[in-house]
Amino acid sequence: MEGLVPENLIKFFNEGTKFLIAGHKEPDGDCVGSQLALSLFLKRMGKEAIPCSAGPFKRSEIRAYEELFTPNPDTKNARAVILDCSTPDRTGDLEPLLDSLPLAVIDHHRWIAGKKTDKEAVVKFIDITAPATTVLVMRLIKAMGMEMSKEEAEYLFFGLCTDTGFFRHVDVGGVDTFESAIAMINAGASPKTAYHSIYGGKSLNSRKLLGLVLNRVESYYDGKLLLSSEEYEETCLYGLEGRDTDSFYQLLQSVNGVEVIVIIRQETPEKTTIGLRSRSYVDVGRIAENLGGGGHKHAAGGSLPGTIPEVKSLIIDAFKKVF
Repeated sequence: MEGLVPENLIKFFNEGTKFLIAGHKEPDGDCVGSQLALSLFLKRMGKEAIPCSAGPFKRSEIRAYEELFTPNPDTKNARAVILDCSTPDRTGDLEPLLDSLPLAVIDHHRWIAGKKTDKEAVVKFIDITAPATTVLVMRLIKAMGMEMSKEEAEYLFFGLCTDTGFFRHVDVGGVDTFESAIAMINAGASPKTAYHSIYGGKSLNSRKLLGLVLNRVESYYDGKLLLSSEEYEETCLYGLEGRDTDSFYQLLQSVNGVEVIVIIRQETPEKTTIGLRSRSYVDVGRIAENLGGGGHKHAAGGSLPGTIPEVKSLIIDAFKKVF
């Protein structure tokens, strides 16, 4: 049943003694918060838990946590848990290390069939109705007969806030999201601290880069699609700390008539990344999957080979049927 913690997942943790806690490459707050909270919980159970990530930690709100992760964990006698990505390939360079280990997946993304994690030996806790993976970790802690510690609640609330845009994306029927938030706050999480962690501490360069990217926005399909880009030279000049994707999306989502917002970044001369957001009816997760990425209905992304003009053509073409 959707939402219930599987018994075989509880058994997976009770029987193991060492766990590699992995997340997707280019992690976000939900990924990092889930990993760190689960790691702390397992340590309270007397287990060895190692948070690991292929990085890079591009987002300013999670950069301080990078030192808590290892990219090259020791896999001897370990079990693996993949959080916030339903397939091992999204863990990047960690995939070959995790492939031979007993594996559990905890995620709120749509399941992608035909991947290695479809093996019957893999323990799965997937709930696409959950607002964040941190909510599933909270349920797991409770299902194992324990309460969240203050530090665990802080990490879990941080992840919930980042994935919901500090609750801006909660729609009709989202009562469970606020009930989860209440539980985390009662356990010691501070909304004020979480807000400043996510939206404070931006650099002057981030404002300059945001201005350049906003000035480059192009409109397609009668304003339903707004698309912009970040050039490779700008990445080199302003660095990863100059990026503030959430502010970019917030500003453009207020434009009348817009449904989808896309940003293309030239990460290297040969590779781009894309970020997609939708306001209501467009499933950008499906679009991203068709382009080799993935995500949710209203928030998705991925990596593509090529240059900005090449990828821009693919994206515009991908939305023809939608609009």
